[in-house]
Amino acid sequence: MPVRGIGEDASAVARQPRITARANEVRAFRVVEVLARAYELEREGKDVIHFAVGESDLPSAQPILDAGQEALRAGRTSYTEALGLPALRQAIANRYGRGVDASRVVVTVGASGALNLLTLALVGPGEEVLLADPGYPCNSAFVSAAGGVPRRVPVDASSGFQLNAELVRSAWSAKTAGVLLASPSNPTGSMVTPEEARAIGEFAGDRGFVIADEIYQGLVYDQPAAQSPNGVPASLLDVDDRFFIVNSFSKYFGMTGWRVGWLVAPPWAMDAIDRLAQNLYLAPPTVAQYAALAALSPSAQAVHEGRQLFAGRRDVLLAGLEALGLPAVHVPKGAFYAYVNIAESGLDADTFCSRLIEEYGVAVTPGTDFGTYRAEQHVRFAFTIDEERINTGLERLDAALQAFQGQSQRRVS
Repeated sequence: MPVRGIGEDASAVARQPRITARANEVRAFRVVEVLARAYELEREGKDVIHFAVGESDLPSAQPILDAGQEALRAGRTSYTEALGLPALRQAIANRYGRGVDASRVVVTVGASGALNLLTLALVGPGEEVLLADPGYPCNSAFVSAAGGVPRRVPVDASSGFQLNAELVRSAWSAKTAGVLLASPSNPTGSMVTPEEARAIGEFAGDRGFVIADEIYQGLVYDQPAAQSPNGVPASLLDVDDRFFIVNSFSKYFGMTGWRVGWLVAPPWAMDAIDRLAQNLYLAPPTVAQYAALAALSPSAQAVHEGRQLFAGRRDVLLAGLEALGLPAVHVPKGAFYAYVNIAESGLDADTFCSRLIEEYGVAVTPGTDFGTYRAEQHVRFAFTIDEERINTGLERLDAALQAFQGQSQRRVS
């Protein structure tokens, strides 16, 4: 009997490889698209001011680089345990002031790896996870990839651009599995107060889980006393020991490309997390773990200057934006972002960002990357460039605003 070709059998079309609905529902990460366009323009010889990407321009400290090179020279390139180097897990545990046991610490492939593990361990099919809107966009993707439903809860100035206990209580339903907090947050730099974290824990702790994303821990401004008893930056784990804590070496330690993060989990969840880690990626990058261990050493800490440097840059950017009539909607208390309302420009966020980079060589991220709540009225600036470049960017922004607003007024008349 002759074999039918695909063109002869319409049913064969249904058997062809396809992209899943889950993958098709994941939105593009707009900041990556903006960054790619910035690089294209630079290859064409144009100068671009990089306010878009949330990555420190500070290199990894020399002790970190030395440790990575020494690990390579010593041939430390084999797998480690799935949960990470015991010495690194212990060093991370030592950062917390509640006597956290190293058995609760998991070294991960960045904070993204930690969130992937936790959503797979904690979120069942069709279950909802409460997230702030605006908020880091990939968190929704992690929930969706686990078969869950990201439930975005609008936040604004009235809640300090954070979820609070009242919002969590109002949004919680029979389908809710838990809540994901971020403090300091992306894109607003807002923080959850200890009082609100405690109230959220009291409500949600017996109903579901609370994950606290603390990837910007340590990059906190105007609050030098916010520390754990052992002298390191305060954590929401100090408020409620039931919280799942996510962190990373990427932001505070300037190690984005090393791809090392961690999580702290209650003992009852560790077995499942261990098994997931074994199956999903075997172990975190070995050389990077030795470098991360050095990042926690006194020598590396002594040369770290990120917080003070970013604090100065924040003040320059905020003052410049306010002078242009674009004050940040919230004075960032941490991280390195300013979230700005650009409605007065007469443009929506996507158009504003597109024209700004194409016509003026300034890359910023549209608010549509961070949710849907008034997103088209906002853009995010990252103060991860030096003050001279910030001021150059502000000069170009001034020219752009005059042009945008002039064109808008002519259209109205």
